[in-house]
Amino acid sequence: MASLLQNLVDALDRECALYERLLVLSDKKTPVIVKQNLPELSKISADEQAVVSLILAVDKEREAVMNSIADVIGEKGNNLKLIDLIKLLDSRPNEQRSLAVKRDKLKSLAERVQRVNDQNQILLQSSLEMVQYEMNIIQAARRAPETANYTRRAGTRGDLIGVAPMGRFDAKQ
Repeated sequence: MASLLQNLVDALDRECALYERLLVLSDKKTPVIVKQNLPELSKISADEQAVVSLILAVDKEREAVMNSIADVIGEKGNNLKLIDLIKLLDSRPNEQRSLAVKRDKLKSLAERVQRVNDQNQILLQSSLEMVQYEMNIIQAARRAPETANYTRRAGTRGDLIGVAPMGRFDAKQ
């Protein structure tokens, strides 16, 4: 049981370190989004994906250790959660304290990563709205209003205000 607890503590340490790396990358992403530096944003996103892959691997390892601990202590269904394990370790205060500290640190890091990612999502949404607004302006400029120039048959000619006719060669240039 002691080696399983040590394996769990080691997995939690590695997971915390990976979440710290992810937090640093997410923090780097915020000014890049503001500056609209797409190549740098792409690079940071690729780095984040690599770290997330590592986190998933360590998380699977941690779940395997938790399942092994659940088997040893006789928990049915292997639904043992870390907080439940901490409560069960009353007879081992050192391991209990160590696991509680690791759990709190991991939870705090995950919340901070979530907060930064939510902020980045809002910034990206604002950027998309700005791009949409600019696209609407460009499209509206192409759809200039028609003049009220009438033809001899009482129809409008359909001339556009402020738009040069397309397809003509300007010899004065």
